[in-house]
Amino acid sequence: MDLQINQQFFLVGGATSGFGLAIAKALLAEGAGILAIARDEDKLKALQSDYPAQVDIFAADISTPGQVKTLEEKIGTRTVHGLLINAGGPPAKTVAETTLDDWDTAYHTLLRWKVDIAKTFAPKMAQAGYGRILFIESSSVKQPLENLVLSNSLRLAAVGFAKTYAQEIAPRGVTINIIAPGSHNTPAIDRIYKKKSEQTGQPVDAIRHTAAQQIPVGFLGEAADFASLAVWLLSPHSRYITGQTISVDGGMVKSIFG
Repeated sequence: MDLQINQQFFLVGGATSGFGLAIAKALLAEGAGILAIARDEDKLKALQSDYPAQVDIFAADISTPGQVKTLEEKIGTRTVHGLLINAGGPPAKTVAETTLDDWDTAYHTLLRWKVDIAKTFAPKMAQAGYGRILFIESSSVKQPLENLVLSNSLRLAAVGFAKTYAQEIAPRGVTINIIAPGSHNTPAIDRIYKKKSEQTGQPVDAIRHTAAQQIPVGFLGEAADFASLAVWLLSPHSRYITGQTISVDGGMVKSIFG
């Protein structure tokens, strides 16, 4: 399928690892240009060296106040066709283990900057009459996961924001959707298995194996498979889908509307 994104320009958060890297490479394979966002400048430069004509980079912690404004200035007058809102999650903790400082930090890393970047670029897309915005959150927004109270809570707020904004801006040609991944073979899953290992004394590999057996399809997902859906949602083909939270979890969410 021709995704019709050849020569389009995308902002890709978390572009040096996991889902972000897989989506970045899938966009590049379709002929798109990207501005890759991540904290590790060396990894960003390595990606850029592989695709010198297609990749621009922005090395920063995008959740830090002021960085979205700096990003906007870097882009200048370039037209942004799509925005992938994606960053790492907070530490794995139970409610009892959290402090109020943890909650303040989680607000900044999981919600505040996402509101900022969406409100910065969505109006520009609306003015152009076209845009695709995609949030990567977690299946925990549909079915809470143990030891992830910060993620369970603040990601729900991000989804509430995205759903509301999607309704407001849909008439102007901009769609906003959320993908809710379950367990995948990415670095992000390691913190969950390490936490479980600390609690139970079981080896991380044993916990990983047990977790895979509990997934209805019988295995953990791969970032490349996840990216195929994400890139389609970032393309013109997804014009009739907006405000949706789509689970990609091997069947783990048990609700009817999972």
